[in-house]
Amino acid sequence: MSQYLWLSGQTLSKDEQPPNDGRVTRTIRVSDSAPAPDRAVRPLAFPERRDPPGGDLKAYRAARKDGTRAFTLWADHYRQQVFAHVGTKSAVKGGPATYEVLGAAGESLALITREPAMRGGRVRTRWTVRQAGAQPAVGLKGRPFWWFMWWLISPLQLAIAIGSVIGGSGDVARPPRRTKWRVDRRIVLDFHSGPGSAFELDVLADWWDPRVTAALVALLGSHEGWMGNAWDLATD
Repeated sequence: MSQYLWLSGQTLSKDEQPPNDGRVTRTIRVSDSAPAPDRAVRPLAFPERRDPPGGDLKAYRAARKDGTRAFTLWADHYRQQVFAHVGTKSAVKGGPATYEVLGAAGESLALITREPAMRGGRVRTRWTVRQAGAQPAVGLKGRPFWWFMWWLISPLQLAIAIGSVIGGSGDVARPPRRTKWRVDRRIVLDFHSGPGSAFELDVLADWWDPRVTAALVALLGSHEGWMGNAWDLATD
């Protein structure tokens, strides 16, 4: 049975009152049902950026330019229990970056590698997830046809972008984002559009560790590109 994970900017339901103690403001939510208005949804983890020791958002931004990411995924929005950690194992500016997913006790759960597009002969960004005890799953960002169409209309996109800056109107189409991870040609993960503008990770194999899939959702959300809104750069 599939599970669907996505990153939400809301931590509490509409019937709850927000706490006054600096809660974690984002939630990775999960559902066992396909997108529908009445599907049951529950919180899975609460991601929070980890600034460098003694640093702040400015220091995090500086480290981030080289591909560095550092998150804590909490099991609750009061930070009482760790769900998982995400840290950077290696990163090269403009090149590949490998992130490690750790359990609450520091055990290694997975390595997630992002190889950017237009590097090393790659046309599309490649994400590789190596969960402990499982075969690597490889996903390529966007479908070739839609990348072709996006580049075909890129001159028009540039004109729209300039017009939106000058006149404050016009929407630029985002580059293709759908990513399917495969193991031996079998699709095991599918990152695709959900309700509205949200993207969801469809978990299609039952052997995935939820801490790993939640970490992947957090990483994908931090690599939104210049047209996106990366959650880990927010000031709240």
